[in-house]
Amino acid sequence: MPEQPILSLREIEKIYGKNGKEVHALRGVSLDVFPGEIFGIIGPSGAGKSTLIRCINLLEAPQSGRVLIDGADVTNYRGRKLREVRRNIGMVFQHFNLLTNRTAAGNVSFPMEIVGVPKAERIRRVNELLSFVGLQDKAERYPAELSGGEKQRVGIARALAMQPRILLCDEATSALDPETTVSILNLLKSINQRFGLTIVMVTHQMHVVRAVCQRVAVLDQGKVVEVGPVSQLFSNPQAVATRRLIQEAAEIA
Repeated sequence: MPEQPILSLREIEKIYGKNGKEVHALRGVSLDVFPGEIFGIIGPSGAGKSTLIRCINLLEAPQSGRVLIDGADVTNYRGRKLREVRRNIGMVFQHFNLLTNRTAAGNVSFPMEIVGVPKAERIRRVNELLSFVGLQDKAERYPAELSGGEKQRVGIARALAMQPRILLCDEATSALDPETTVSILNLLKSINQRFGLTIVMVTHQMHVVRAVCQRVAVLDQGKVVEVGPVSQLFSNPQAVATRRLIQEAAEIA
């Protein structure tokens, strides 16, 4: 694995609230993610997973700690510099977050319109991406006319529109049925292999981690309690939270 991480988190702290009603969402989180890997972040509800992913793309500013991209500290970037960082970080959401008044093609085109990509290039890129995710025949359909899996494929195509180097997936399959989940996970693996894209997957589903991730961090009560190769965590879990998640997954299965 390369020595230089594409993404590093160092002692990230995030606290919500004030006047004695504080919630300590993240407590000294440190992680390294390397180029081209699919890295999982798993934990129970309320562990701080979604807060962590929002700190990675700086939609949330941590109270302390550092976010580094390719070794550069981007934690305090603002304005144009921050926008440039975010162009390299695509985001796939649990509930799709599509614009209801735009077609599938319009949704994929939207981030390119914001930054002024020429129309001809936008059209070429939209066609290419919708074809890649298997929706070239649904380009003129609106979100209300699409299934959950199709909406998520549009969301993935939109996240790839600006050719990011990192793709963040926040519970990207938890709103989908099992069969659709498998198809979306296969699509994400295909994206990783074809484009060499680094993917960070936040999930509470152990089978998702097992299916696609190479390494995983276990988050519990805002702390990283274990991190390592997926095979190692399943065969020899060290943290109580990891053992509990594996047991719960086995009971569901």
